[in-house]
Amino acid sequence: MSEKSSKLQAVIFDLDGVITKTAKVHAAAWKVMFDEYMQQREKNNGEPFKEFVQDDYLTYVDGKPRYKGVQSFLESRNINIPFGEPEDGTEVESVCGLGNRKNEKFLEVLKKDGIEIYTSTVDLIRDLKSKDIRIGVASSSKNCQLVLQQTDLEKYFETRVDGVVSAELGLKGKPEGDIFVRAAENLGCDPAYSVVVEDAVSGVQAGQNGKFGLVIGVAREDNEKELENNGADVVVTDFAGVTTTTIEEWLNQQTH
Repeated sequence: MSEKSSKLQAVIFDLDGVITKTAKVHAAAWKVMFDEYMQQREKNNGEPFKEFVQDDYLTYVDGKPRYKGVQSFLESRNINIPFGEPEDGTEVESVCGLGNRKNEKFLEVLKKDGIEIYTSTVDLIRDLKSKDIRIGVASSSKNCQLVLQQTDLEKYFETRVDGVVSAELGLKGKPEGDIFVRAAENLGCDPAYSVVVEDAVSGVQAGQNGKFGLVIGVAREDNEKELENNGADVVVTDFAGVTTTTIEEWLNQQTH
């Protein structure tokens, strides 16, 4: 490895939509939950039903902690309900109740359909590991460990900073950089010489807010421009053909 390329210390991956194909499961679960809730409001309050669409998911929900996503979408529709408590049942009309409702639907789909992975991302992770680059996963999801265990991928990651860890430590969710910075700290690495890999606008913003040396956006939803405009230094649609050397070159271009 040349002196220039040896700067790369760590790569920290988001989970849903980057490593696993669970982003589509999340989007479907959000749609079912919000559509049911908005239909319920039409029935109870006479509010005209307006369905939850893909743009709503990408703008208000994608990449954010669950309850923050609920709040963000409800604000966009001028709906004000109590925040509630994380222990709220799925029948409770609160931000937490709706978030828990969504999670129930997500787990139902996961159980029924299983979890697919993006093999090119896993190939890249294996290549990074073989070159002794430190690897972490940072996700808003509280199901992160479950998904990693079910896909037999947990063994690749030296640190996991997810929704459960964030709640325990009081970390701010994306677009704040907290979870990525904490992952870098856990690995003993400097964010300036580390890389964030994200598929959500809030995620690439978090990478920039955490002052990472390179932020890679993965455009799974034809959203290249949105990712570029919000902080991605490099945007790819897939990691086929991308190696540790490629990542080192991209980082080197950003730091020179």
